[in-house]
Amino acid sequence: MRKYLIAGLLVWLPLGVTVLVIKLLVDLMDRTLLLLPYALRPDQLFGVHVPGLGVLVALLFVVGTGVVVANLLGRRLVALWESMLARIPLVRSIYSAVKQVLETLLSPGGKSFRKVLLVEFPRRDMWCLAFQTSDDLGEVQAKTGGAEMISVFVPTTPNPTSGFLVVLPRGDVIELDMSVDDGLKMIVSLGVVAPGRAEREAAAKVAARRAPT
Repeated sequence: MRKYLIAGLLVWLPLGVTVLVIKLLVDLMDRTLLLLPYALRPDQLFGVHVPGLGVLVALLFVVGTGVVVANLLGRRLVALWESMLARIPLVRSIYSAVKQVLETLLSPGGKSFRKVLLVEFPRRDMWCLAFQTSDDLGEVQAKTGGAEMISVFVPTTPNPTSGFLVVLPRGDVIELDMSVDDGLKMIVSLGVVAPGRAEREAAAKVAARRAPT
């Protein structure tokens, strides 16, 4: 019974969590329809609620915005918009920081969150998974001596959205071959899901079946 219970949980529990997360995201995106005038909301136009329509509307809105700002007139409008925001003290700091982070992360040639590293943190002989965020540190590089410095993000587990920014010499880190996705899986799973573990277990099962009895 224990064997069958675990086998059933391994099928339904991941599926249930996936469905719940997707439903949460869809419901959140559907709330963007509340920004439309009441008479133009799909519930009023069609007389019935259509789940997921907010995702489609949000996607079309984002793509349409990208088409507009890709031309000269759109870029001028964005520049005017940003100049207005730059005059508001608190808004200016938040907007510029978020935009700079997104430009760095979404840039095709960017180096942020492209490498998984091992760093000794919070002390020597204690290793943590980390992600390289930058190797262009400006004043930090100039004030720390001749060694090449890099900044890395050390995420907390099982919630990788929080963590620590650490600046250290490049020679003090170990670059791993695993992908960023594999690194995130290992962090979220508390180290249970190690990269290549499934392949090794599958290969071991195949070898066990082929072994002579």
